[in-house]
Amino acid sequence: MDPAHLSRQVRNAWIGCIALACFAIVSELGPDSAIIAQAPEMNARNELEFFLKAHIGLTTGQIASIRRGEPVVKVLPSYTPAEITLIGAVHINAAPQEFLNLALDMNRLRQLKGYLGAGRLSDPPTLAELSGFTLEPEDIRSLKTCRPGNCDVQLPDDTIRTLQRTIDWSRPDAAARVNDVLRNLALDMLHQYRREGGSALDSYYDKKLPFDAHTELRLLLERSDVLPIYLPEGNRYLLEYPKATPEAFDSLFFWEKVDFGLKPTLRLNHAIAYRSKSRLGSTLVILTKQLYASHYFQLAVDLSACVSESERHSEKGFVLMTVKSSIQQGLTGFKGTLMRGAVVSRTHAAQEKGLMAIKQALETKPVR
Repeated sequence: MDPAHLSRQVRNAWIGCIALACFAIVSELGPDSAIIAQAPEMNARNELEFFLKAHIGLTTGQIASIRRGEPVVKVLPSYTPAEITLIGAVHINAAPQEFLNLALDMNRLRQLKGYLGAGRLSDPPTLAELSGFTLEPEDIRSLKTCRPGNCDVQLPDDTIRTLQRTIDWSRPDAAARVNDVLRNLALDMLHQYRREGGSALDSYYDKKLPFDAHTELRLLLERSDVLPIYLPEGNRYLLEYPKATPEAFDSLFFWEKVDFGLKPTLRLNHAIAYRSKSRLGSTLVILTKQLYASHYFQLAVDLSACVSESERHSEKGFVLMTVKSSIQQGLTGFKGTLMRGAVVSRTHAAQEKGLMAIKQALETKPVR
């Protein structure tokens, strides 16, 4: 497939899902744009079905499964082997506000399978709130001989050099000192990010070439001309925080330690929740941007949108749509191709299970 065509397909599929959060009909799908421009006026239910068929490629049977409350997840085409993007959807008989409460509940997050820890951070965050933000013993041992360009842990090159220069690895408290450096690095990063936004994020230098997360995010979004048009709040948040944020929103910083089946991974995230208004009503949107990860994820952006097909949201529930997009290392070459298949399969299964877990949590009434 031609790379330019693939780029258009990826950008419009992923960002088109975000566009749906404000109930817009996407009009930038390359060869299909003329057909889309002629689409008739539709109610919310028909518009959702049109979107899922025309832009995501779901079948009538898959859409029916979603409305029956069965989760459906589809892997979208990737612009590069390192990119992985999936969209999932399920109908939930609950109010969107209940999903928001659940999504921002750290106690629930800690109870999910694969989670080794999680914590909400204040705004501004404090060092004490990062007490559980620690590397595994294996990671700490690897840092003893780690060098920029050849390291098992994703860290800025100056941090790697500082650890090599300042830590006395023969001391019994060497691991504690490494974790102190990591926590202070995370805290400084958060404070600087709150002041300056994504440009303050350090470049990873654990492989031969550094990875600038903010630059790569900008490039990812530049492959779309849909997001700035249909969800400008989201585009500005991802690229211009803190200079631009939605008028009414909830902001949340949190850390998590997750076991994906390979190495336990530390992540710092910034989530923002708001309502995106459109000509057909308002939709609850949650965007989560990864600020740092110790392994695998060089860049990650998640979107959740509660799409109501009726003005009486509380009575008929909503369709929860989730888009998970990431750039991950080690997915190129022969070995990388094999690993990519396993990662995609595992991520697909996890997203299905996650959607069902959310549905069950919101629809199960507590026994009195």
